[in-house]
Amino acid sequence: MNQEAEIALAREIVRTIPLLAGHDGPIERLGGLTNLVFRVGDTCLRIPGKGTEEYIDRANEMMATEAVAYAGVGPDILSADATSGIFVSRYLDGAATMTPERFRSRAGAPARAGKAFRTLHDSGAVFSARFELFAMIDSYLGILATKDVALPEGYHDVLSEAEAVRAALSAHPLPVVACHCDPLCENFLDSGERMWIVDWEYSGMNDPMWDLGDLCVEGGFGPEQEEEMIHAYFGGEPSPAERGRIVIYKAMCDLLWTLWGLIQLANDNPADDFGAYADGRFARCRALMQTVDFSRAIEAVARG
Repeated sequence: MNQEAEIALAREIVRTIPLLAGHDGPIERLGGLTNLVFRVGDTCLRIPGKGTEEYIDRANEMMATEAVAYAGVGPDILSADATSGIFVSRYLDGAATMTPERFRSRAGAPARAGKAFRTLHDSGAVFSARFELFAMIDSYLGILATKDVALPEGYHDVLSEAEAVRAALSAHPLPVVACHCDPLCENFLDSGERMWIVDWEYSGMNDPMWDLGDLCVEGGFGPEQEEEMIHAYFGGEPSPAERGRIVIYKAMCDLLWTLWGLIQLANDNPADDFGAYADGRFARCRALMQTVDFSRAIEAVARG
């Protein structure tokens, strides 16, 4: 679908939403890898993408989106349809949509992200979904078994090696809390004073260290950025086990999102080269799992 067709679709949807039905001004296409996001006046309109109903729990997403708005982590929700997944939120004027480059160039951005995660994790919000790494891998493998796409060579071997990760994480589990679980840079909006988080499709009750580890990967954080975010989150130095979990999840998020990329490839999502995306994530996962740092992280987590 080209941008002209996307804008035409948005105008059709706008006419069906009472809050927006009178809008006759411009509609601007914003970001989104799987969904269509538009600026409509002083609001944002989100339309779910093709095929997302296979793996997204829309009821959980809507509940989470409203809960984090109440907690002050996400923008206010003005209209929502849990069945279709279409919703309207307040547009945050002046807030920059983040990218890896902006996380490097905007002073204090990693720290603001760390503080936003802390606010989320301490909010007491309870999401209906549970984000469980290995259950999600099994679910995605089940979806891919119905599609004409091949796994990267060696994927099941690496998954078997990850049993050591499963054992270490299970030895001393952290209490699960409300987590974003999909911290792409583009899901962060930075005003320069605070960081907002959007797009709660994959949100669930999870180990909070997942969010930190995954953002390190998505943002391509170097050591200084990682430390800035981690120290802002903890207000100091984390324990060896907490730091170990962050390292583990840096690999495990790539193991999981490799499969997500292959689902996008099978669904003919034109937003990216998802074959290269999946291959790159799997290679990065495998490389980290072969390092001494990863082995030490597993040992630290297993000790608790």
